[in-house]
Amino acid sequence: MTVAVACAAACAALTAVPAQAHGPQGAEGEQRVPHWVVKDTGAPDVRFRGLAAVSRDTAWVAGTLGTVLRTTDGGRTWRDVSPPGAGELQFRDVEAFDARRAVVLAIGEGEDSRVYRTDDGGTTWTETFRNPDARAFYDCLTFFDPRHGLAMSDPVDGKFRILSTRDGGRSWTVLPDTGMPPALEGEAGFAASGQCLVSSGPRDVWLATGGAARARVLHSADRGRTWTVTATTIPAGDPARGVFALAFRDRHHGLAVGGDFTPGLPSPDAAARTTDGGRTWRPAAGAEPVRLGDRQRQGQGTRPGAVGQGAGQHGRAEVANGSARCPHRSARCSGRCRTSSPAIWRAWRNSPARRPATPAPPPSPSAPPEPT
Repeated sequence: MTVAVACAAACAALTAVPAQAHGPQGAEGEQRVPHWVVKDTGAPDVRFRGLAAVSRDTAWVAGTLGTVLRTTDGGRTWRDVSPPGAGELQFRDVEAFDARRAVVLAIGEGEDSRVYRTDDGGTTWTETFRNPDARAFYDCLTFFDPRHGLAMSDPVDGKFRILSTRDGGRSWTVLPDTGMPPALEGEAGFAASGQCLVSSGPRDVWLATGGAARARVLHSADRGRTWTVTATTIPAGDPARGVFALAFRDRHHGLAVGGDFTPGLPSPDAAARTTDGGRTWRPAAGAEPVRLGDRQRQGQGTRPGAVGQGAGQHGRAEVANGSARCPHRSARCSGRCRTSSPAIWRAWRNSPARRPATPAPPPSPSAPPEPT
């Protein structure tokens, strides 16, 4: 399932701690206020949907027209490193490990769903997966570490399909679906910005759904072999409603964001939190209703071709007291901060909210052993 825009920024809300006197100080001792910097990419016709920020200097973005860009100077300049011959593809997810190694996912039905990998900073790419099943539609990627990762497809034969790699995305295998709960009628993932499948730690992974009577989150503690499922408080009951994106600070604390992507319609109760790894969800306090078609709320006046462009417009991020919110850009925190808007990443890397949150309790002793 595709959507025209990504959803609310989750990364800052998950990892932020209140800005206090020990935050970054200005020249005269006053506390610096985080700010946002929009950067042109030189690709005015591209809508960017995926981002992997691997350090303060290096980030990768992926989007429409088969486009992949990379920066190694903190976003001041961007190099086009797109796979050759991919101009008809829609890249919605990019997972990068450093300045040289990255994996990108193209979404779509049948053979439009593909995975590419580079080991030389995008100079060359290898197509490592092309979907042979016309019934499958791959939406998102996630990696536990540089070797182990998963991709997810909308339901095939009544269940979400999971693709697995053990060699960093060089080869892929469809996992058995015996441990996957049945999908609801009309249920699917939102291929908005690569946040419908996220991981935290060596084996925990979560899958977000929408389009059905309930907006649900599935959780696996064994790298996608068995799953449990829980309904969230995110609005549902329509193909345009559901959970658009997930972000987990650790294996316990997570955020789901979504709502209704129909232009002009409000999305109340569009964020939910969990503190028990997704077993239960409650509405996120203070979440504002968002109208995705409202140009003022989407940052009217930003420059065409600027980093972070989506659906022809740009998200406006607001930062206060060390936390951030954004009307409709997805974010992911799984070990490091990632957002689907490179403009958000550019600001976040200089924000006092980047300080680590309070460490979570250690994993339960009953957690299943790590698969090899």
